[in-house]
Amino acid sequence: MHVRVPLNHPELSILPQPASIVREEGYFQLTQDTVIVTDQETQAIGTLLANMLAPALGFLLSVLTDEHTHLPTISLSIDSQLAHLGQEGYMLKVTAGQATLRAAHPAGVFYATQTLRQLLPVEIFSSTPVSRTWTIPAVSIEDFPRFSWRGCMLDSARHFIPMQEVIKLIDVLAFHKINVLHLHLTDDQGWRIEIKKYPKLTEIGAYRRETVIGHARRPQGYDSTPHGGFYSQDDLREIVAYAADRFMTVVPEIDMPGHAQSAIAAYPELGVLKAPVEVATTWGIHPYLYNPTEAVFQFLKDVLSEVMAIFPSTFIHIGGDEAIKDQWQDSQQVQALIKALKLKDEDELQSWFLSQIRTFLAHNNRRLLGWDEILDGGLPSGATVMSWRGMDGGIMAAQSHHDVVMTPTSSVYLDYYQSNDPAEPLAIGGYLPVDKVYAFDPTPTVLTPEQAQHILGAQCNLWSEYVQTTEHLEYLLFPRAIALSEVVWTPKERLEFSDFRGRLAAHEARLASLNVNFRPVEKLDQEQMFPARADLVVPGGF
Repeated sequence: MHVRVPLNHPELSILPQPASIVREEGYFQLTQDTVIVTDQETQAIGTLLANMLAPALGFLLSVLTDEHTHLPTISLSIDSQLAHLGQEGYMLKVTAGQATLRAAHPAGVFYATQTLRQLLPVEIFSSTPVSRTWTIPAVSIEDFPRFSWRGCMLDSARHFIPMQEVIKLIDVLAFHKINVLHLHLTDDQGWRIEIKKYPKLTEIGAYRRETVIGHARRPQGYDSTPHGGFYSQDDLREIVAYAADRFMTVVPEIDMPGHAQSAIAAYPELGVLKAPVEVATTWGIHPYLYNPTEAVFQFLKDVLSEVMAIFPSTFIHIGGDEAIKDQWQDSQQVQALIKALKLKDEDELQSWFLSQIRTFLAHNNRRLLGWDEILDGGLPSGATVMSWRGMDGGIMAAQSHHDVVMTPTSSVYLDYYQSNDPAEPLAIGGYLPVDKVYAFDPTPTVLTPEQAQHILGAQCNLWSEYVQTTEHLEYLLFPRAIALSEVVWTPKERLEFSDFRGRLAAHEARLASLNVNFRPVEKLDQEQMFPARADLVVPGGF
């Protein structure tokens, strides 16, 4: 018997919404007698599930590999007949007797466990034992993602994000089926990754003496407080391994040729001027670029070699954005190089610069990923574009048969204000409420079906110039990152904001139990009280 209930019913408040879900009659009861039965490929996932459930249950479910049991069972298995659901799709069937989670690949089984957690009472997310009856509604779910790239970018360069907060966010993001964590590790204001061959990158480059107060367009002096920090290579290996256990890829970003001031502060010979400079204490675009010499390329190859030894990600992000070419224009050496290479201008020099890096990465079986400025002067062969200045760069890249991740400021930049409320914490500017994130479609209609295949997916970005605390970080992420997770997972025809809002309201108790700071849904109803703010900073400026 099928029971029709609203999908935002508390029992079925699943985020992101599955491709197909049918409520059946009855419940499966989870007790101390329940066991998790796995095959060899899903044993680690079963153990992870048991550990996730244990704090609230007050006991640890046994994980067995012997299917011959008469106990109530949560069954995890690989089923090659589900190959049509792709690398991350799954089937979840709950009856009164057992819960069966099947997929063609382990990632799908993991996502099935995350859905199963959301079918349990909200108290399952408690960090301490809860005395109650644990029931799971009988359902049949068939699910698979709309896009393969479902990402979130965290910026540790402007304000350092402690490792334990990154670990916490990996759990929360993976819970919502986000599968890419893009870590922005270097910028003018800080270098956050240990490079053993160049220790001054963190000894000097990881610390600035102070930080500008207020908005960069309305500065109020400096805080006179040093800010810094970095991740050791062991820290980053722990982050990468923790994410991998949750089927999340960590993509590192090492900026070049611009946003290089912290590196040049550590090693002035890397810059065009070869003169001392301090780690930047203000926001905005700074003019310090790497000098395009063999010595500098060797430095970058050395850095990337250590980066690749830590991060197994196929993609290595090299930035490529906001590179002011003034120092290149004023350098006789650089101008001579442009002439010798028969290049038209500095934009073509940047393309040549990045082509050297692309070749090096390709020799190491990695792919270059960069912001859409890498289109300027000609896109390096085989490069993948992250389109942030609107959708046009991504459209151009896809039409040229390059892969694309859509991440336009107008839809997924979470450092924008999410409300016109004057009490909102300081942000870079712009207005991006959760419903606008939810309305985002990563696939432009102008693309042909063949070109659209190059849209890998989308991600949200949280730049941290104005994000000094983990509480503020989470407040800006949630619920907007959850809205994006549904956009990139759920079939387009099933997206409906009113339904999402209802499920999100029920979901908030889970976030609270996970100790996540978020902006409540109820505040959406208050938004009409606030007129559009004239003091919002125009997007595109710091």
